[in-house]
Amino acid sequence: MMDTPTLVDTRRLTRHVARLAIASLYAELALYPKPGLVSMVDNGSHADMNAATFMRSLFSLRHYFRHICLAGSQGAPFATLKRLGIDAEQRMLRATGGVNTHRGAIFSLGLLCAAAGRACAHGGGLTAAVLQTHLLAGWGKQLGGHTTAIDQQSNGLAAAAKHGAKGARHEAASGLPSVFRIGLGALRRTLQDGRDIKQARIDALFALMIHVSDTNVVHRGGPQGAAFVRIQASAFCHAGGTASPGWEAHALAIHHAFVERNLSPGGAADLLAASCFVHALTVEHER
Repeated sequence: MMDTPTLVDTRRLTRHVARLAIASLYAELALYPKPGLVSMVDNGSHADMNAATFMRSLFSLRHYFRHICLAGSQGAPFATLKRLGIDAEQRMLRATGGVNTHRGAIFSLGLLCAAAGRACAHGGGLTAAVLQTHLLAGWGKQLGGHTTAIDQQSNGLAAAAKHGAKGARHEAASGLPSVFRIGLGALRRTLQDGRDIKQARIDALFALMIHVSDTNVVHRGGPQGAAFVRIQASAFCHAGGTASPGWEAHALAIHHAFVERNLSPGGAADLLAASCFVHALTVEHER
């Protein structure tokens, strides 16, 4: 018989999950070299945002992840999670002066926080497989319907409609396979090979760039831009990724090439943050 989590347990959980979510977003921001993306070093391919913009966005989201984790622990329906996400997006836009820094992360990382709440409410060890199972068991059906519910227009949705890119909605409806299989897998393989967490995150990002149907890239560069991203990321991985002695110079050259072409794999960056979150949340239970 499973023990029912107490109110104190639930509050402790929601605070822990929220801290890991914010830390994962910060880890993504601080990573460098990171092709086309905003970092603490430069703005990548973006003229409308910088690291300070992202920090304001992060601060605006600090309560959202706690609230959506709590909602998940209470078995809230998808409509409740969606409302929390919309409210968080509005706070983000107010904090950034209308700049979309974390829309994708609000969606995917928010769902993972809700799944963590649901998993812990049901008891048992919190592994990556358990987290994905609870994501699909709790909201899989509604997420499937959400892929066709175009209730707000965005650059990503426009790109999806024009070029057939799938994006975050289809990812979530499938249980975030790019997080659990691609990003998390690459991250953990690098760590198991004895390289450090920065190298693990770089390898995970490049693996995601190969496999993700990134509406941010398609919006900026069309199908040709998406093909360029996949080719460059594949070349980096096939050269050995961060196991290659010249990996940092190679990644930096790709970064400059993306900036020159105004490409920014923001969808892959969001999924990298989600992969970092799942790793941090579940690593103790996976040993």
